[in-house]
Formats: sequence, structure tokens, C-alpha cells
Amino acid sequence: MKQQIYYINPVPKPRMTQRDAWKKRPVVVKYHAFCDEMRANRFTLPESGAHLTFVIPMPKSWSKKKRIEMNGKPHQQRPDVDNLIKAVMDAIFDEDCRVWNISASKLWGEQGKIGVTSVSYTHLTLPTSDL
Repeated sequence: MKQQIYYINPVPKPRMTQRDAWKKRPVVVKYHAFCDEMRANRFTLPESGAHLTFVIPMPKSWSKKKRIEMNGKPHQQRPDVDNLIKAVMDAIFDEDCRVWNISASKLWGEQGKIGVTSVSYTHLTLPTSDL
């Protein structure tokens, strides 16, 4: 098992329209900056067996007591985990169809980061009678 941590604030993939080509909405600008940072840090993912851990930074408005209580706990609000995965995949792959096995989780933390844990799959066999 191999683990790598990237100190990059996770950003979800926004819903984009044709208008975003000329009207630079802040959410789209933030997403493109995230993509550039991912490429600059040489972020990599295996084709299978990756678990992404998104650490979402806690709001500065939270009290010290709440920050201590929530550190490392599951993040159960927006952004959705599937949009975070989409942002990562689209940032590093031209064609992300090669990735066939991936899982993810979201946690609260003091600093935003993305952890990648890789488990290699050499062979996966499914019983054909159940298909």
C-alpha cells in the first residue's frame, strides 16, 4: 500500500456552460486554478485501487472547541464527493475512462489536502453465472 499527500485545497467540479468561455464566474476560475495546481504538483492516480481522502478545511468562524471536536470527522455536506472526484480526474486525465476502480471519503481538517492511497489489483475475477 502506497500513500501520497498533496497539500491542495479540494475544489468540486462546477456545472459549466458555454457562457463560461467568456463570462468568468468565480467558481469556474477557482476550478481552473485548482486544475493548474494539480498539474504543477504532478498529481497522479493509478488506473485501479485508489482511495482518495479529501480533507476539507474547517471554516475560520468555528470556535476552537468545535474545531477540535470536528477535526478528522466525516464531512457530510456540500461539496458532494462525486464532484470532488470528477474535479481530480478531469484535472489530471485527458480521458479518464481508463480508471476503473476508485473510492473516496471526505473529512474535516485544519488544512485542505488530498490523500491518495494505492492498493494494487493484479487480477479481479467475477463469477460469470451471476452476471
